[in-house]
This record gives sequence, C-alpha cells and structure tokens, in this order.
Amino acid sequence: MGVGNTLGKLDSRVLPPLGRAFGRLAGGPARLRLVTGLGLLCACAVMLTAVWAVDRPAAPPVAPPGEVVRVGVVDGQSVGGYVTASEAELGALLADPAPATATAEVYALVSLVTYFSPNRLVPVLGDVGVSEVYARAQLPGMQTQVVRIPAYRVPADVIAGMQDVARGRDQEIADYGQLRRSLTGDSKAEHRLRAAYDRGTAVAAAEAAAYRAGCACVYAAVVRAAPPVLDQLSRRSGVRAVDPAPEVTRLDRTEFRPPLPERVVDPDRPAPRAGEPSPAASTPTVTVRALAPARPARGGGVISDSPGRSVTSSSPGTGAAAAAPAVPSSEPPGPAAGASS
Repeated sequence: MGVGNTLGKLDSRVLPPLGRAFGRLAGGPARLRLVTGLGLLCACAVMLTAVWAVDRPAAPPVAPPGEVVRVGVVDGQSVGGYVTASEAELGALLADPAPATATAEVYALVSLVTYFSPNRLVPVLGDVGVSEVYARAQLPGMQTQVVRIPAYRVPADVIAGMQDVARGRDQEIADYGQLRRSLTGDSKAEHRLRAAYDRGTAVAAAEAAAYRAGCACVYAAVVRAAPPVLDQLSRRSGVRAVDPAPEVTRLDRTEFRPPLPERVVDPDRPAPRAGEPSPAASTPTVTVRALAPARPARGGGVISDSPGRSVTSSSPGTGAAAAAPAVPSSEPPGPAAGASS
C-alpha cells in the first residue's frame, strides 16, 4: 500500500469526527486550545504514518488465486542464463537491508550438476528443509518421465518414494499386458498397438528395476530456507543453481522446471515438467503415448510418510484404456513437447 493511499484513509477516518466536534464547540480559548492540540496530534500521526509506510519492506509479489507460478528454466532461456539469473536473484535477497528479508524462509529450486542416489543427497541437502525432489531414470535408448517425489526426510522419504514409483511401474506393466491381451485381430493398427504396448512394458520394467534399486536418478529438489542458508547451499559441491522463489506460497499451485544435468546449451527447449517424458542422452529414443488418463498407483498414491502429497507421473491406466486408445507412430518420434535434451 503506498503512502498516498495510507494518508487518504487516515484523512477519511479522522477529519469527519473532528468536523462534528468543532460544530458542537463554541468559540473562545477552549476551542483554540483544542484546535492547537488536535493539529499537533494530527501532524505527528501523519509523520509517523509516512515513515512507517516508506520503511516497511515490500512484500514479494504473490500470484492471484488460481494462477500457477512457474519456477525454473523458461522457454527460450539457456541454462547459463538461468544460472546467472538465479545467482542475481539470490544476491538481491541477501543485499536487502530489511531484517525481515534476511530471516524469512522462502522456497527455492535447487538444481544439481548430476544425478544423485538417495544416500548421496545427504551431504548436499541433509541439513536443509526439503519439500520434494525431482527424479528421472536414465535408460539408454528410452524416453523416461520426470517424477516428483515428496521428501521431507533425506534419504528416507526419497528411498520410500522410489519404491512407490517402482510399484506404480509394476501396475503399468500389468495394465499394458491387459491391453495387449484385449487385441485379437490381425490388422496393421493392432500390430502397431501390440508393438506400442511391448515398448511401454519394456520401459516400465526398466524404470521399476532402476527405482527399486535406489538409482542415481535425483537431479533437483525444492527446499525452504532463509537467504543466508540458501547462499551456503549454492556453494556446496554438486549444486548447479539455487533459484529462490519468494513469490511461491503454495507448492500445489507451482510448476517447477529444473534443467536436466545433461542439458548444457539448448535455449530452444524448456525443461521437462513432472510427468512429461524426458529424452534420453542416447539415440534412438522411443515414446509411448498416454493410452488413458493417469491414475494413482494402488495404495492411494501416497509415496512416503509425509502427509498430503503424491507422485506425479503418467500411467497407461486400467482396462478402461482399451476403449479407443491412441495409436502411437511406428517410427521413433522426436522429443516430446516441453522436453529438453
């Protein structure tokens, strides 16, 4: 709120009662003393209000209700430019003279230089308030999805989350098998569907094995800490960038887009979002399109002991997906929209 608005509200509240009081008073010394005292009182109130409004630290911008906040690499931005911008934003928070800014905890997106196993995260994130991590199984010749794993305790919640991701992939394998068995014809379309289901089964099986083994798959995390702590975190070995986001107030209304470790220079493609296929480093790559709306894995979809969150990923669905499934191309497609390399 600006100084002008503040003083305007003060006038609207103070002046009408004063006018009514003056109307009830007769002339004479009593009125003069009253006017003088009230004038001094109003002058002091105006000065104090102006000083308070000017010195009050500006609140970080907050997105309107219902609007999604995006944090991370934006379309057309290079990784180098993103890292530089993150450093500048963190530096601005550290340079803010307001004591409240230095002590207030804010969310931040932490990007790592490589893929970490759960136990290797401890020296980097073990003493920081973590909310969630982002992971991707690296499988040669396959496009795999980015998954979001709620993790308040490192490495325990990360390990538990990976086990639930593996169980979700096991369910996908069963769903693909059911879809394949529902095909009884010999048309070209059904041959293509069988091939797509077989590819999906192979990818899901490889992902399940990787996550079940506690793979080196984690490449980013969302943390909450004060700016000085974030500054220390940015200097640790293995950390690529710390992107503070004081505008974030709700994680469920925020889309985080950390750069993949293998992405060095590629300003034309945005970072992949959770649930999107991410291209593997090797070629050729294969993508199986979504065959039905995603649904949580068995067990309610909660992947750790932390309350209120679940893994974000895609699934081929259940037998209901057999109704008019998408027919994937027989040729290996290019990277999915929004994926990065």
